[in-house]
Amino acid sequence: MTQLIEKLNWRYATKSFDSSKKLSDEQVNTLAESLRLSASSFGLQPWKFIFISNDETKKELLAHSWNQGQVVDCSHQVVFCYNENFNEDDVQKFLEDTAKTRGAPLESLAGYGDVMKGFLSRMNSEQKISWMKNQVYIALGSFLVSCADQAIDACPMEGIIPAEYDKVLGLEGTGWKSLVACPVGFRSADDKYSELAKVRFPMEDIVDFIK
Repeated sequence: MTQLIEKLNWRYATKSFDSSKKLSDEQVNTLAESLRLSASSFGLQPWKFIFISNDETKKELLAHSWNQGQVVDCSHQVVFCYNENFNEDDVQKFLEDTAKTRGAPLESLAGYGDVMKGFLSRMNSEQKISWMKNQVYIALGSFLVSCADQAIDACPMEGIIPAEYDKVLGLEGTGWKSLVACPVGFRSADDKYSELAKVRFPMEDIVDFIK
């Protein structure tokens, strides 16, 4: 068994965090960098991630999280957001960043830019938001693996009221929309779920190999 598989077997959706244990600045920065490096369609990154360690803010969010105790007991509540106003200007910024980072003439990326802008233009507002949400979930999956790699506990949490999160976090009117949250920290010794066997379908039921 590889180290990666061992770590994925170790992780679980943590139901109870030890509120006395906090992530170090280095751990937080590593998790943040792992999110920055997440994959996205065309590399467009239509997202923002908010790390919340402030106790008062976490208490405010608790009422909008179905009163799930992980929100206040975790070290950091991480909120995953998408940009509802994402448009061709954002594509152009990405092209400019690409040209600068790779030392390439901007005009050499014009064809790639046309492909991306055409992709966006063919979607209506609802389709575009669905696409952006998909990108955020890619980042969430990557984030959970990053947490496991560092032996940091996490609990992906769709049980939130995004509109209320937006109010608490001052996102209203900015174009940014909360989608999903993920408290991180260290499991409580009293969390009985940490000792339960992981339940997953057999490999042959979910994976096909075409050779």
